[in-house]
Amino acid sequence: MSVDIAVPPPALAPDEEKLLARVRALLALLADLARADALICLRENNSVRVCSHARPHSIAPVYDKSLVGEILTREHDPIAYEVLEQNRVVRRIRDVPTEGAPIQREVFPLHSADKNAFGVLIIDTNLLEAERMRRRQRIFQQVLRDLKEMAMRGEPQVSPDISHFVEFDGLIYADDTGIIRYMSGVATNLYRMIGYSEMLTGKPLAYLETSDAKLFDQAVAEQRVIERALDERGREWVKKAIPIYETNGLLWLNRGTRLAGVLIAIHDDTEAKARERELIIKTTMIKEVHHRVKNDLQTVAALLRMQSRRMETEEARTALGEGVNRILSIAIIHEFLSEQDSRIINIRDIAGRILNQMQSGVLDPNREIKLRLQGPNIFLTARQATSCALVINELLQNALEHGFDQRERGGTISLSFQDFGDRVELRVHDDGRGLPDNFDLNAVDSLGLRIVRMLVTDDLKGTIEMVSDNGVSAIVSFPKIPLGGDEAWSEQE
Repeated sequence: MSVDIAVPPPALAPDEEKLLARVRALLALLADLARADALICLRENNSVRVCSHARPHSIAPVYDKSLVGEILTREHDPIAYEVLEQNRVVRRIRDVPTEGAPIQREVFPLHSADKNAFGVLIIDTNLLEAERMRRRQRIFQQVLRDLKEMAMRGEPQVSPDISHFVEFDGLIYADDTGIIRYMSGVATNLYRMIGYSEMLTGKPLAYLETSDAKLFDQAVAEQRVIERALDERGREWVKKAIPIYETNGLLWLNRGTRLAGVLIAIHDDTEAKARERELIIKTTMIKEVHHRVKNDLQTVAALLRMQSRRMETEEARTALGEGVNRILSIAIIHEFLSEQDSRIINIRDIAGRILNQMQSGVLDPNREIKLRLQGPNIFLTARQATSCALVINELLQNALEHGFDQRERGGTISLSFQDFGDRVELRVHDDGRGLPDNFDLNAVDSLGLRIVRMLVTDDLKGTIEMVSDNGVSAIVSFPKIPLGGDEAWSEQE
């Protein structure tokens, strides 16, 4: 559950730190059930500072932004200072100048044993919501008061991974004997969906052929919030059982508590789970399609290789070989998509496979030409990655074909990436022959470079230039977010 926290808090005694941790763990659940903003404020020298803030998921919060780190002055927030000094609970209506609406503020002292309060728990409720709460059944109002008073004692224990209570969740309250004393309208409708059309208030939890009675017993025995995902009569529910204790005697003495009952919150997760299963099925099918496309492309590449061996001219064999490499570059993309759930691809990994493919299938080992890869991981959408893979393949092929004489031995072709925030730059450099005089990229009749220009300018919405630089460098730059709306991001190694 999410709570905004300031780090580090002021120095506290070990027992105070323990209480603070327990109250902080409860804060998000308290905010959701109370339909209010919940804050923890600590003494800091002669002032009071907000150290934790939880906003509700069951209603619009009172505050648009987190108040963590803000100082509560005595002039504008006298209630907090009053509670700290007098060690008692205060409830009062107050205006919030920055928010423009009055609120009901409840302030509870936080203290360990008989010590002075080291901080306060503040619950701020929109006045309209506070009025709605006063119209609800008295038994639920009492449960909520008990829950707030428990929270100041750090009760009950709650795991940090407890889910949120949201607007359309239902509530059932059973007293200490297990008799249902309250059901919200949402809970009533949820139980009607599984066949309970009669009035359930006044009946024991054991009357329900559900897990409620078992959750009741477990929450009481362990004195903590219990959450379970359950399949009950064809509905998939997430239930939270919260033991409620009422306080006898003075609150600030922290004694005299007894079990009042258990509050059970019910979230209907049926439709969400169905959508999740459908998504898994669709994702599996899409991955299978990518796997089959990859296999088909590799089959086509193998057939073209066989055909190239039957060609009588070197020109025909070269053309077919280049076509094979283009097909295999696209096949690599489909291979990645068949292995990963995400549609985002690390282009550096793609480049590595293309280099390995070229090293093993194209380069003559006797020529001793080295291939190198440098730069960070850069993640692109499948569409961008496909275009980028083809550009890399063509530029590597071009460097190998035109950078070095067939009779030459030795040389290096390097591929590097750079991340400039909103743009990506890739550079293919060979240390072979430089560009011819009066070289004009737009006038070159090479099929490979024409393909590169089209992919860079039309698909990637980028630019390309080729320069002589102790050899030749082909530099491609393109935005991470192309005009089509695809997204990409980069991550340094």
